Amino acid sequence: MNRDQLNEHLRFAAELGVTGVSRDPTWRARSERKGDGDHVQPDIVPVPVLTSPADVLAAIKIEIGPDCSRCKLHTLGRRQIVFGVGNPDADLMFVGEAPGADEDIQGEPFVGRAGQLLTKIIAAIGLSREDVYIANVIKCRPPQNRNPEPDEVETCEPFLFQQIDAIRPKVIVALGSFAARALLRTQDPISRLRGRVYEYRGSKLIPTFHPAYLLRNPSSKKEVWEDMKLVRTLLNSQV
Repeated sequence: MNRDQLNEHLRFAAELGVTGVSRDPTWRARSERKGDGDHVQPDIVPVPVLTSPADVLAAIKIEIGPDCSRCKLHTLGRRQIVFGVGNPDADLMFVGEAPGADEDIQGEPFVGRAGQLLTKIIAAIGLSREDVYIANVIKCRPPQNRNPEPDEVETCEPFLFQQIDAIRPKVIVALGSFAARALLRTQDPISRLRGRVYEYRGSKLIPTFHPAYLLRNPSSKKEVWEDMKLVRTLLNSQV
């Protein structure tokens, strides 16, 4: 039984009036002992149902595990899983490509120079990192920061989809060509993809240049600012 099936089972049980389960084996005999005046009902342990985004994200992180070995990256120098960080109830989510060296050390996405620039970009639309959620297409650093390979993406991206479905952001910003192509299933360059709004898993998706690209090409900051103004408009809309 997977997590969704278990949650559905527990919700159904709750509708029937079940309020919890007990770890005490004698609880199984309760129907046989019903009406026994000497019987003391054992303590009931409440059944946790994963209803909040924070609960679901925590369960996804546990499912991945601290030492994931689902793809070859665990044999190629990866130090730790970089899951995601931020507000589980965020209206705005950023998706990058993969962790870099700093992220691999600290276990948090976008903490290096590109991350510092991303923080400034977020602040420019009146938000902070604590207001948004930040994740990557894959959770492990590829060697020498190379692009993730197709088998690595195929293995890891279901966890990103689960994160998106848990948070249900109003807007998703895909940072850079790789993230945009992976999410939109296209080979179009980011220069062609950006400036447009796409429907994606119940959210509005806006591709833009990666902050690392902006460090090398500062002149493109103007385009990113236009994209972020569009993000701000969508966040403030009632649709």
